[in-house]
Amino acid sequence: MKVTVWGSRGSISSAGPDTVRYGGNTACVSVETDAAICFLDAGSGLRRAGNAFADDPRPVHLLLTHLHMDHIQGLGFFRPLFQPARPVHIWGPPSTTQDLRTRLTRYLSPPLFPVRIRDLPARAELHDAPLDPWAIETFEVRSAMVIHPGPTLGYRISAAGRSVAYLPDHEPALGGRIELAEWTSGHGLAAGADVLIHDAQYTRDEYEERPGYGHSSIEHAAQFADLAGAAQLVLFHHAPEHDDDEVDRLLVRAQSLRRRGTADAAREGLSIEL
Repeated sequence: MKVTVWGSRGSISSAGPDTVRYGGNTACVSVETDAAICFLDAGSGLRRAGNAFADDPRPVHLLLTHLHMDHIQGLGFFRPLFQPARPVHIWGPPSTTQDLRTRLTRYLSPPLFPVRIRDLPARAELHDAPLDPWAIETFEVRSAMVIHPGPTLGYRISAAGRSVAYLPDHEPALGGRIELAEWTSGHGLAAGADVLIHDAQYTRDEYEERPGYGHSSIEHAAQFADLAGAAQLVLFHHAPEHDDDEVDRLLVRAQSLRRRGTADAAREGLSIEL
């Protein structure tokens, strides 16, 4: 299984000279085996990911954690959706009021976007992600609702005995300290994961000014990874105002906090072989 980061930034794209090392594109990660490809989230990083896999014959599955703009703004630039008759499966959080197609049409339609979902050349099939484990080709996929404003999923993807957990927008400390596994949002997805890609948008001081915004501090990300027993923590959803030097400092902080594993920071082009 190969995991690749195509966009690591949160909230809004922030390309520029201060973000060249970690990247300015918003959330997108690919997970692949010889038989299948899953894309996690459709931030602006999805454009490059789609171009890279445009001629790949493997089935395409796109898993959305939630429908905030920084996680869907790449959809209209995803090349497989513009390839005639190509099957593309899009999965997203269920809602009690509207199906996924109806909700995504709010963005993929005028005046926000010139092309409607129904007019895309590909054979796009949209699905509410089940909350029971399901199979995507050679992957076993699990999803669960996590703490973030609006319906938001975290995912765990497993294949050949290895696993990656993806919780890019997550506030496990909202209810208090991160201590008891069974009471902590997202723990079931992250428990024992080989790789945990996790929200680390804030410094400690920034988080204290923004409780309830749905994001984690560096301290919370490290505590959550240790509680879950994840082997490798990958800091994700870097704040748009954090330049490369600040992310460097936050990474050193996370590495000093981890007690049961390692820490790295997501950067565009980072690939992890499992």
